[in-house]
Amino acid sequence: MITIRLNQDRMQLPEGATLASLVASLPQAPTALATGVNGDFVPRDQRAQCQLRDGDVVTTFMPITGG
Repeated sequence: MITIRLNQDRMQLPEGATLASLVASLPQAPTALATGVNGDFVPRDQRAQCQLRDGDVVTTFMPITGG
């Protein structure tokens, strides 16, 4: 198991967990959800390749659009 911080909460995940699997496990995750790991933005199409490691800080947020 690894321990990450998701927004403000600590969470345990199995070894080998990816950002995509984490997002899929979130209850009622909106389709328009932006993600970051350790302060770096991770695009939706790269989440499956983003393997999470012990101590990672994951941030989820609603993207802001406009001009």
